[in-house]
Amino acid sequence: MAAFEKETVFSLEDTIEYTDGGVISKQVTKSKAGNLTLFSFDKEQGLSEHKTSYDAIAQILDGEAEITINGQLFHLGKGQAIIMPANVPHSLKAIERFKMLLTMIRQE
Repeated sequence: MAAFEKETVFSLEDTIEYTDGGVISKQVTKSKAGNLTLFSFDKEQGLSEHKTSYDAIAQILDGEAEITINGQLFHLGKGQAIIMPANVPHSLKAIERFKMLLTMIRQE
């Protein structure tokens, strides 16, 4: 059985758990147009600076995160989102445990 059944209602926030001292990712869907991935980060965990060839939208579902984009620091909480532009360095760090939905959109 797939993690996310089509035509079934589910809660994004409740679909991914936290793990002590770690990061979990769970792919929701993937297509030629892009993909949706759920992440959970324990406090002080994160992703080091990197670039992607796609615009990426981070939507915070729970907790608090610091997201740095091209050297500028942003503090996000539950219900907030930010677009990380393609080919621009960015990183993420959990201020408190946080969950997010990452939407990556492929360029035309």
